[in-house]
Amino acid sequence: MLRSDAPPASSFLQRRVVTERRSQSEAVRFADLSRVVQLLQDPLSSSLKERQIFILKKVVKRSQRGFLLRDLADICQILNLCAERVTDQPEYAKILCDLLQICGLPFLKEKSSDEMKFSAAATDCVSQMGYLMRIPLPEVRQQICASVITFYSRDKHKPSFDGVCPTHVDYRGLLVERSGLAETLVMSLALMEKQLSVKLRLLQTLQILSRTSEVNCSLMLRAQAAQKICFHMSEREPSGQVLFRSSEILWNLLENGSREEVAAQLSNTDCIASLKEAFLHQLLNGFRHYDRQLRNDLLVLLSLIASNPNAPLIESGFVKHLTLFVTFPELKSHNPLVRNLKLSFNHEDFEMKKLLLNVIVILSKDLAALQLFKESRVMLGLMLLIKPRTSEAQSGRRSWTSSQQEELQLQALAALTSLAPLMLDDYMTCQANTCLLLLLDWCLQEDSFSGRGHSFHGTGGRGGKKAQMRYCVRVLRSVVSLDSEPLRQDLCDQGAIGQLLGVLRWFTVRPEDEDAISLEIQIDSQFILSVLCEGDMHRKELFGSDGVEMLIQYLSLDAALIFSGLGHNKLLLSTVDCVWSCVVGGFGTEDAFVAGRGVDLLLQLLQRSPRHMLIALIGTLLELCENPQAIACVQCWRGEGDTSAPQLLLQIWRSEEEDTGVTRDRHGMIAVSEQLLFSDSLSLTDVKRPIVSRHQDESSSSSRDVSAAVRDVSENLRANIYCIFSKLGFEQLSGLSAEDLVTLSIIRRYLDFKVGEVLHEVSVELWNEGATPVSSDEEALKSLRQVSEDTAENVRSLQQSILGRQQQEELQEERLLYKEIGFTHKQREIAAEAWRNYVARMSNYSVLKEFKRLQEEWSTGGPDAPSEPALEGPETQDTL
Repeated sequence: MLRSDAPPASSFLQRRVVTERRSQSEAVRFADLSRVVQLLQDPLSSSLKERQIFILKKVVKRSQRGFLLRDLADICQILNLCAERVTDQPEYAKILCDLLQICGLPFLKEKSSDEMKFSAAATDCVSQMGYLMRIPLPEVRQQICASVITFYSRDKHKPSFDGVCPTHVDYRGLLVERSGLAETLVMSLALMEKQLSVKLRLLQTLQILSRTSEVNCSLMLRAQAAQKICFHMSEREPSGQVLFRSSEILWNLLENGSREEVAAQLSNTDCIASLKEAFLHQLLNGFRHYDRQLRNDLLVLLSLIASNPNAPLIESGFVKHLTLFVTFPELKSHNPLVRNLKLSFNHEDFEMKKLLLNVIVILSKDLAALQLFKESRVMLGLMLLIKPRTSEAQSGRRSWTSSQQEELQLQALAALTSLAPLMLDDYMTCQANTCLLLLLDWCLQEDSFSGRGHSFHGTGGRGGKKAQMRYCVRVLRSVVSLDSEPLRQDLCDQGAIGQLLGVLRWFTVRPEDEDAISLEIQIDSQFILSVLCEGDMHRKELFGSDGVEMLIQYLSLDAALIFSGLGHNKLLLSTVDCVWSCVVGGFGTEDAFVAGRGVDLLLQLLQRSPRHMLIALIGTLLELCENPQAIACVQCWRGEGDTSAPQLLLQIWRSEEEDTGVTRDRHGMIAVSEQLLFSDSLSLTDVKRPIVSRHQDESSSSSRDVSAAVRDVSENLRANIYCIFSKLGFEQLSGLSAEDLVTLSIIRRYLDFKVGEVLHEVSVELWNEGATPVSSDEEALKSLRQVSEDTAENVRSLQQSILGRQQQEELQEERLLYKEIGFTHKQREIAAEAWRNYVARMSNYSVLKEFKRLQEEWSTGGPDAPSEPALEGPETQDTL
């Protein structure tokens, strides 16, 4: 019979479970590893091979779930001792492989602090696994790679509940990075020349290690991994795994490592030759989807190498082969490489074509590559690609789909933008101007074509031909920017001016389609017109009244659009530049521009535009002032607030002086030296240097190359404003205030002041160099400086007289105002007195009777008649 105080049966079961778990834990934590190491190291036990193997098998058996972190130091010694015996005693190879297999399992920790406490031992153990690749046995090397893959991969084991638990995968990844295992494995590649299976396994291991870790990629690159792997990637191997694994590793190095370092390692003759052989093999012999993808990956690597100017691509002959493939299948060739080459026109072939077009753009920076492009007729191949194809032309043979053709057309145009300026002779030989103008004409036609807009170059072209128009105009802009008169003449002979005006007209009738791409096309078109018409009277005549009308429409844009962010500010600037180049200088175009109120529109823009646009506007206005009709328009113009053109120019002058730091007094007059002593300004503006700016002083002290006074003429607007006033005249400018007249007096003597600045700089430079001029030159300098100072004094005196007249006018106006006020008060007093008399008569009968008598005597002319009639009342005063 059980006692009442006996423990329940469940407690016995719990104690039994705990006891079993402790025994299992003790089995896992095999405590005699130090004695195993001693047994293997003891010289007296060297003949006890069976005993040693038995003990090692026991260690393996009791560690099937992994090694404890605190035992890893002994495990490393055991691995080294077994590795020393493997060569002479093959029996240890199996034990070593078993131990390495357990090393692939997550290390076990008893406490959370074990990871930090035994991190050094764990790092050494992982590093030791890489060093064991020196053992020549294939099975050992295979097991090392398998263990590294397992150790670095995600956890596939369930956590333990017996007091130990496996380390996390992030901790194991950190151990691999700290141990330098990736670098060791790369160095061991040289030992795998005759062991293909082991080499494949090692490449797979490196692929996994480099997939996500930047540290491992850096370690691999430090061991020249890119160069070593690329050198062996073209080796013949039936499964093709060497090429696949190698390309994947190189991709990982590109994504997670330094691209510059990868490109530098691949840029040698051996790597390029290996890459060339692999690419040609995949291109000519590959037929599977996998082969085509791998071929395209190799082309991407080639693009990276091509970006390195020191890469011997041309010397290896690779570029010559690539140029053949760029023009295939557009151009027929008898070269054996492409004679039997056939494309499936699938997605992979399409990607290869785009990559080849990208490669030639990168290679175009090398002049030797351009010569190969000429020999392979690359320009002609690009012309065939950009040519619009009709459905009838495509129905006869197998070719690219319509969407593929559109994308290739756009990329060929983008490539032409870079290649055409470098291959101008081939460009002219292929009659590229004709092809581009025909393409531009096709873009303006209304037909059933509808762009997909899927590609990068097709942005904004969905549903139309805007993308093609954009790149076509961009190519034309790139070639007309060159100083090649035959090319420009060829464009004009083929009607490029009228066609570009048609492009601008096409956009003006579609304001709802306006976006950043549309503005870019219009800006490029106006730039081309400016370059073509600049300095050529005949081309300005071709521009004609239609072009002038188009420019007036653009100048009529709302000035508020400048701040829209789409690029209207650039459009307005290009329009002003087009006016300068295409209108100014042509008699017919100038007259048409003035008759169309173009000068008024320029002045309106001048009044509303920000500072950075004023230079072009004032420069264009100055050129137009050579025309008498334009001068009349400037003099008659009135802007916002009834502002005249002289007032606007004077306002801009004052703003320019304020921005450049020219010192003036509070009335806008030339400041004298006494006033500058009490001024915070650093400028030295006075009667000796009346228009010198702060920026001019700073530049003159820091630069000795160009005269600061001369450079100042081109750096601000004052010189142009002076020239405009020289055309308008300085007299008979109506509507100017005293402040405007003060400013105008300075502008009138601007050229004299500039001469004085140059003389001052000459004197200072002579003084700094220690040169003494001869007496006649010194007297001339002194007299000229004195003339400049006298001019400034006269201008200041004139300004004082202007201000004095203004003060007198203000005083006279004040006196007239006071006189008018006094007269008003006198009239009020007379009216008040008349009212008082009227009230007195009406309120007192005797007074009224006396007044009646006097009035009758006056009417009959009696002796007591008053000399003048008395006022009857307020009504009489109002009548007066």
